[in-house]
Amino acid sequence: MAVALAAVALSTRSVLLRDVDHRVDRLLAQETQEFANFVDQGIDPDTGRRFTDPERLLVVFLQRQYADPDEELLGLVAREGAKPAIKTQSREAPVDSPLAEDGALAEIFASDAPTGTLDRPSGEVRWAKVTVRADPTAAFVVAFHPASEEHRVNEIFTMFLAASGVALMLTTGIGWVIAGRILKPVRVVSNAAAEITEQDLTRRIPVQGTDDIAALTVTFNAMLDRLERAFAAQREFVDDAGHELRTPITIVRGHLELMGDDPAEREETVRLVTDELDRMSRIVEDLLLLAKAERPDFLRPEPVQLAELTADIFVKARALGDRDWRLAEVGEGVVELDEQRITQALVQLAQNAVQHTVAGQTVRIGSRRTGPRVELYVADSGPGVQEQDREVIFERFRRGTARRGARGSGAGLGLSIVKAIAEGHHGRVELRTTPGGGATFTLVLESPGEAP
Repeated sequence: MAVALAAVALSTRSVLLRDVDHRVDRLLAQETQEFANFVDQGIDPDTGRRFTDPERLLVVFLQRQYADPDEELLGLVAREGAKPAIKTQSREAPVDSPLAEDGALAEIFASDAPTGTLDRPSGEVRWAKVTVRADPTAAFVVAFHPASEEHRVNEIFTMFLAASGVALMLTTGIGWVIAGRILKPVRVVSNAAAEITEQDLTRRIPVQGTDDIAALTVTFNAMLDRLERAFAAQREFVDDAGHELRTPITIVRGHLELMGDDPAEREETVRLVTDELDRMSRIVEDLLLLAKAERPDFLRPEPVQLAELTADIFVKARALGDRDWRLAEVGEGVVELDEQRITQALVQLAQNAVQHTVAGQTVRIGSRRTGPRVELYVADSGPGVQEQDREVIFERFRRGTARRGARGSGAGLGLSIVKAIAEGHHGRVELRTTPGGGATFTLVLESPGEAP
């Protein structure tokens, strides 16, 4: 803004000085043209005839003129052996060095140019000269002293600079205040972000207004909500994992400490210890699988025949237990998914169905396809899932407040793995009630592929 104001001030000064030059040029041209017309058409008031005496011509012309401020009108008549006779008509001409009182007129009279410039102590003088054609020894000179005009221009320039300086200071002050008010929420966000730690994610920024800064604050608070939930889930996961691993470690240690020399007791202790170590190994493998679910290479989708995949899963599930296994329905077509991960998820659901049913009860496996949507499901005829357990059974290390059966000894990670596999395919896992009683777990996947 300072550069712009300075440029405007300098441009204004340049324009005003140019206007002064044009005004002086017009004035000089006007005065000389008026004298030339008077020479051609002037009549002597005393004789009623044309002028024959150049001195008389100059005197009459000057008597009829009224000089502008800073302007001098002079008539020169050269006399042999004497100084030129000077006739003047001026008003408010510079008094410290009038043009008619020194040798400047002789210089002007001797010049062949019709116009020119003189440097005087009082400033620059612009002049124009017209020689009387009938008598070259006589001439009319009009001179203008632009110093006062230039002084007024400089005063205007100074006032403009002063006003620009005041405007610049006011603008700077107002801009400083407004920018401070605008950026204050940003500083609050920055300070809040600096104060947030892993131990304290409860701090939130108050939202004021409806502008972009308020929208940024809302977004920042939403991010803090997600971070708080993520850290809470992480802490809960670590606590649950520690609790689940602590139990088998305690069992193993207790049995080893109490183990005696009896071979039968030793054999039983080794069997129990091995069983607990196997359970710990399964927990660790499941945890590693869930951690890998966050990686981009968790899934390796490829074209798969849906009917063939469903039949393979059914054959593998039949070996899990003595149940009434049924292949309910089979979808057709080629789908894009990770065959191994989907098989792992469906077998896990079938294993859950075996754990919560008894011999002879029906377990149905099937698939269906509607456009890009693919559904694979496992439906059992067991006791079903109680309403209060539906929201927690897919969480890690959560088995629900009421177990469906008494034989399950898992760590509560199976359904979490199924959920991770479904979400990896940009889908979801749904729990539905089986008609006639039981639970139906369905993988709902959005899988592009060829129409059946």
